[in-house]
Amino acid sequence: MQVADFDFELPPERIALRPASPRDAARLLEVRGGLLGDFTMRDLPGRLRAGDVLVINDTRVIPAQLHGTRGAARIGVTLHKREAEDMWWSFVKNARRLRIGDSVDFGAGLSGEVIERSDDGAILWRFSAADLPAAMLAAGTMPLPPYIAGKRPTDDRDAADYQTLHAARDGAVAAPTAGLHFTPELWDSLAAAGVGREVVTLHVGAGTFLPVKVDDTDDHRMHAEWGSIDAATAARLNAARAAGGRVIAVGTTSLRLLESAVDADGTIQPFSGDTAIFITPGYRFGAIDGLVTNFHLPRSTLFMLVSALMGLEVMRAAYAHAIADGYRFYSYGDGSLLLPE
Repeated sequence: MQVADFDFELPPERIALRPASPRDAARLLEVRGGLLGDFTMRDLPGRLRAGDVLVINDTRVIPAQLHGTRGAARIGVTLHKREAEDMWWSFVKNARRLRIGDSVDFGAGLSGEVIERSDDGAILWRFSAADLPAAMLAAGTMPLPPYIAGKRPTDDRDAADYQTLHAARDGAVAAPTAGLHFTPELWDSLAAAGVGREVVTLHVGAGTFLPVKVDDTDDHRMHAEWGSIDAATAARLNAARAAGGRVIAVGTTSLRLLESAVDADGTIQPFSGDTAIFITPGYRFGAIDGLVTNFHLPRSTLFMLVSALMGLEVMRAAYAHAIADGYRFYSYGDGSLLLPE
């Protein structure tokens, strides 16, 4: 398909610069087949069924933006994917100033050596410090998405706002933002309604922010991200579906991991490793029955994903309704509940 098929106009004022407070006060657009309904996140328990299971991503965002110097050159680094305890692939501003073997001082006792360059421009670093975790924490800043960071500076509020309630495993450079809407009170209401919860991990990479630069979706290459589903979780999800419950992914990160783990028979298998799954219209979903997600960028792989789940024309209509009705978009914005027919 043509990438232009997934374009739409979004007024800049629809981009949320802060999350709703409290988090579960965010609005929720339900898309059930081709029908639309306006709710809030607090209504979610009543929009699901007893026996359904929500699958959340427990990745935790690390301070993944580093600013360093090499001589007079200023180097901006956004970590992307960990290869070893001291090695990360990253995207780099001013990368043309760097060669393999060069060293950059990032402050706080942290330095990085350029080890390798990929064909797509990413750079592999080996970092060193007397106390590497502490130095990376001290040198790094929270990596807000560019559509927020371009409008205001990162501040102390973002350190809490840009982590989900479930964040437990360090490694993401972007939040699984659908999870930002959940509060302890909302989970209590979901449990009372008979809705279960399961946990998986997918460390979101900086590739999620990269624009699609090709004209045809067949020519786009996704960046790999690491994820895991343990055997006990996979077994419980399969049992829930066998009993008539639905598996509802919370966020496209959980969805992509589940779809990477499902076999041809529709059984979710344990999974540990990299996934670069790219879901576009025509894809046959095997692991999930619905999705809770935020509103995504035009021409993005994530808008392609929700269009694959619901149909492109349905999602065009849903987004047009959301824009006209004042829904807030992107990472700090409102949510949607997508339930295909």
